[in-house]
Formats: sequence, structure tokens, C-alpha cells
Amino acid sequence: MRVLVSTSSFAEHDKTPLNLLESSGFEVILNPHKRKLNPGEVVELARDCEGIIAGTEQLTEEVFKQLPTLRAVSRCGVGTDNVDLEAARKHGIVVNNTPDAPTQSVAELTVALILNLLRRVNLMDRQVRSGAWSKEMGRLLSEKTVGIIGLGRIGKRVAEFLRPFDVKILASELKPDRKWVKKNKVRLTSLEELLRESDVVTLHIPYTEENRNLINARRLKIMRRGAILINTSRGGLVDEDALYHALKSGHLDSAALDAMETEPYHGPLKELNNVILTPHIGSYAFEARVQMEMEAAKNLIDMLTGEGK
Repeated sequence: MRVLVSTSSFAEHDKTPLNLLESSGFEVILNPHKRKLNPGEVVELARDCEGIIAGTEQLTEEVFKQLPTLRAVSRCGVGTDNVDLEAARKHGIVVNNTPDAPTQSVAELTVALILNLLRRVNLMDRQVRSGAWSKEMGRLLSEKTVGIIGLGRIGKRVAEFLRPFDVKILASELKPDRKWVKKNKVRLTSLEELLRESDVVTLHIPYTEENRNLINARRLKIMRRGAILINTSRGGLVDEDALYHALKSGHLDSAALDAMETEPYHGPLKELNNVILTPHIGSYAFEARVQMEMEAAKNLIDMLTGEGK
């Protein structure tokens, strides 16, 4: 059986997931472009394939129509918002994901970005390298109010990490785990109340057409002056042009984005010193990446042979 691995860096750091696929009898086609594929490239590379280990490329009705032999998609990651699930069902294609592996690494990155922005680590590093030796006054995380939009696996883990910092945690969640919320002393609020009251806002929700530009110009104005915004979730959740103006005007103190609507990102946020931009590295911790790729490989084997190892 032929399978396409469309993720751009699969098995680069550990060959075990690739070896598992090959030892299970699969002919593996790797992504030759080493970047996110467009739909035409997916179709070209996946012709005659029965399975795909997918990244964040768009797998649409039009793509599935052109891949009649495709039977399974194993998403290497949490979200399946890039996969047209209804179209997959229509074409008899089974879809699975790896929801557990990235939790720790994305949550750790989120906390790292919060601390970095509050203490201005990146900014002062650049200043020292440019020959300056001036100290920027930072702020403590302790006793701040942190608003978490989305209390899935990652949102919950972020809250657990933040608890020792003695912060007040607000959360906006459509289907809250009320037992967990009570145990962890998290206060559920509306999105608008969360934005008004939080010193730090961090996003942990999937992308859908309904929440595209969820954080838009109007909602950015609601946020506290001097607040910071973190998105380690999905591109498209934040209106990047509106964010640029909120940061440039000084309404927001700073922001960090690990996911942008178009990647690679080439927009105006690159001009600003008070924003950290990272190239979608949430799962790029060695241990988490290998675990995620192994889970994706095992899922595909199970879906195609019923003999997951």
C-alpha cells in the first residue's frame, strides 16, 4: 500500500515512525517541498495512495474527489479543521488525529511566551546584540489575571502550569468540564468579560469559519490597555491587521503568535518590536514530536490494516 506523509518534517529527528510504516509494508512518499502543501500538490503526490499522514494542508471535497483510492487520513496533530470531515465521510475516508501528544509542548510554549513578553527577554536580547545596554522594565506574572479562551487539553494544561504563579484564571469555554473547573479554581466568563478583565489573553481553540477573526478590531478595543495576547492555537483566529494597529498604537503592550493565517508569514507584524513571531513550533519539542509522529503512524496502520502496533 502507498501512503503520503504530507507533513514537512516527518521523521527528520527520529526515523522510528518512518521505519514503523515501512516495516508494516507501506511504500511511503515524503513531502519533497518541505513546506505546507497546496491542494494541487496533495493530489499530485497522493495519487494511488490509500492513506495520508496529514499536516495542516487543506483536504477538501475537491481533493478527495481526485483521490479515489484514498481510505484513511491520519492527522499528525490535534486539530482536524483543515480536513472536510463531511466530505471524508461521503467518500468513505476514515479520519483520526493525535490529540494527546502536543498537549505538554504547546502548553509549555504558551507559558514561555507569556513570561518572555512580560520580562521583555526577546527585545533586550536584540538590544544587547545591536550594541545597546539599556534595561527595559518588565512585569511579574504573579497576581495577574490570565484569560484562557478554550479549556480543552491544552487550555487546561496551561491553567495547571500557571497556578503556582498565584494568578487569577478566567476561562471562556462552550462545554466546560465543571468538575475540573471547580478543582482548579477557574472562573468561567463570557468572552467579552474575559477580554475586559484579563492582563494576559491566550487562545486554545480550533479554527472554524464561525470563529475566523474571533479576536477582531472590536474585541481588541475591549481588552485592557497594556494587555498581552498569545495565540499558539490556529492561524485565522486573530485579525492580524487589527492586531498590528492595536500593538503599534500602544493599546496592547505586546503579543506572541505561533500560528498565522498565511504561513510562512510576511505581514506587517514583522516590523514591530513588541511582537514575537514563531513558525508554528507548538509541537516542535523533540519528545512531543516523536510521540505525535508515532501516534500518527500507528493510527494509519490501524485504519488501513486493523493491526495497529
